[in-house]
Amino acid sequence: MDMQVAAKSNSRKRRKEDTGSNGITDDDAIPVKILRPTLSMPAPFANENGVTGDKPYERVTFEEAKSGTPLDRPVRVYADGIFDLFHSGHARALMQAKSLFPNTYLIVGVCNDDLTHQFKGFTVMNEAERYDAVRHCRYVDELVQNAPWSLSPEFLEMHRIDFVAHDDIPYSSAGSDDVYKHIKDAGMFAPTQRTEGISTSDIITRIVRDYDLYVRRNLQRGYTAKELNVSFINEKKYNLQERVDKVKQKVKDVEEKSKEFVQKVEEKSIDLIQKWEEKSREFIGNFLEMFGPEGALKHILKEGKGRVLQAITPKQSPSSSPTRERSPSPSFRWPFSKTSPPSSPKPDVDATGYDTSDDDTE
Repeated sequence: MDMQVAAKSNSRKRRKEDTGSNGITDDDAIPVKILRPTLSMPAPFANENGVTGDKPYERVTFEEAKSGTPLDRPVRVYADGIFDLFHSGHARALMQAKSLFPNTYLIVGVCNDDLTHQFKGFTVMNEAERYDAVRHCRYVDELVQNAPWSLSPEFLEMHRIDFVAHDDIPYSSAGSDDVYKHIKDAGMFAPTQRTEGISTSDIITRIVRDYDLYVRRNLQRGYTAKELNVSFINEKKYNLQERVDKVKQKVKDVEEKSKEFVQKVEEKSIDLIQKWEEKSREFIGNFLEMFGPEGALKHILKEGKGRVLQAITPKQSPSSSPTRERSPSPSFRWPFSKTSPPSSPKPDVDATGYDTSDDDTE
């Protein structure tokens, strides 16, 4: 009995020691992803990395891969392609392949030039350039050189591949309607989505469509006609076109500047006209206020006229005031004479007040 109690207490102690700070045991803990070295250096080649064959090759199921695998057993996903002119569509496809499962180890196979030229066509980049471009994509963990066009069971077993990622569109090539049909039948196919609007063929089409433009561009940047495989006559034609375009551009710049100048002049003239109209209205308003029918001048004239009339009109004394007698003026005296000057004879006036002095003379 005591031994059973002791065993139980020891098991409790072990559980507490195995329990983390958040109360989760080591068995229940969620595996943390290890920082991949490919984020700071290019992905290794498969022959350099090497896969140990100590353990037998056992694939994981889709459900096991989705639920998460131990850190030491990542889900090995394989994606292959040509990857000529590596662009964002390629990177997005590899990103989808890397994100298929919580713990994914992405292996990317790149076909060599001979195989690609045989089944697909000529490439812009050679195989070494394409290998190096894919190795520097951060989603890639390992790169397989000289990848096969069709995946054999031996190749899948050699690289311990669990799933193959590619877009779901049937890929007809090498006499097959779909080179991934046997992968789909085996339940190893993991579909990804294509990125619309970008592809290697689209990029090449842009270059071919604007061939003259890109030839002139590279001639300007110092490439020779021989390097561009351009004849002497075409070189002179492109140089002449470049000069003509420069002249056209100068004329266009002059036209734009003249348009801007005319526009500025029009704006200034409109501003001047508006200011002139405002000043004209202000002047007319001031003139009407001064000289109009009811202007200030009329009131000034009325006030002045009233003041003038008031000034020239004598004031009448009130009738009730007493009359004042005027004092007699002093009499004039002749110089050096003591007597007053003889007075003029007064005319004879009759009782009626009529002057009769003239009647006597008649």
